[in-house]
Amino acid sequence: MTEAIYDQTQDEDIVSRIKLLARERDAVILAHNYQRPEVQDAADFVGDSLGLSREAAKTKAKVIVFCGVHFMAETAAILSPDKTVLLPDMAAGCSLAATIDGAQLREWKNEHPGAVVVSYVNTTAEVKAESDYCCTSGNAVDIVNSIPADREILFLPDMFLGAHVRRVTGRENIHVWMGECHVHAGIDPENINAQRALHPGAEFLIHPECGCATSAVEAVSSGAVDATGVQILSTEGMIRRPAISDSEEFIVATEVGILHRLRRENPTKRFIPANDRAVCAFMKVTTLPKVLASLQHMQHRITVDPDTAAKARRAIERMVAVGGTPTPLSLDPSTAEDPGE
Repeated sequence: MTEAIYDQTQDEDIVSRIKLLARERDAVILAHNYQRPEVQDAADFVGDSLGLSREAAKTKAKVIVFCGVHFMAETAAILSPDKTVLLPDMAAGCSLAATIDGAQLREWKNEHPGAVVVSYVNTTAEVKAESDYCCTSGNAVDIVNSIPADREILFLPDMFLGAHVRRVTGRENIHVWMGECHVHAGIDPENINAQRALHPGAEFLIHPECGCATSAVEAVSSGAVDATGVQILSTEGMIRRPAISDSEEFIVATEVGILHRLRRENPTKRFIPANDRAVCAFMKVTTLPKVLASLQHMQHRITVDPDTAAKARRAIERMVAVGGTPTPLSLDPSTAEDPGE
């Protein structure tokens, strides 16, 4: 007990120092939903990758401390070229983004001349720069449907989202890169169906950001998981849903970090992870001392080559132009929500 109290006091001291230094540096602290609870609590804004990048773009702060993973900080740097973007720990990578690099994509494009490249936002700036469109889990179907039916499509890097899009659109000319997020292994149909059997009155919420639960989306569209009562939600849709639902229990298919925010904002409801082993190790490397050190030393600045950034920004802007309001992914019209990253 004494040790726990000491740790909490120590965290509070570090948070105070972070807040003071952030004011001195004219900095804003952004934290992804999958970060450690104490990092989320210390942040000025908590959200998903694109939501945080939009916050970064509109903030008047000169410095952005991005508590997330590397590709997210890159996206913030692309959208905010006049700001200093810091990543507290350079080890914060992404297993999904790492499945393809620019050279591999260029080689794939050479094998399919004239194909349209659609990249999930969970990719490096270099890959975005080689892409025609970016997409989120929520607007991937809209993006693909906006492309002429006779054009080949290279969809990357998430094989589960790609399989879902190919099934829903009915297009046979979509080639899918065989990439995956390591967290999805903890969220499979067997675990999902077992939890739903144990909690038959619970709503089933899927948050597919970062590829961690796109396997669950694919399982629903394939019929491996019953679509009845399924909610496939954006981050804010996920946070809002419990307050407007009559259900007291919710099974949540995503990285377990979002449970902290769900429980904090809905203290009277119960949240059950589809699998409590669905943990992103990369998201957990960021700690409060590392956030403080990043500000103290202005270290781990994330920059993107201007030419690469310009090309990547084009793909991102095309995504927004086609899918400004993402189409619901839910296969049960009675439970449709607004999904996305």
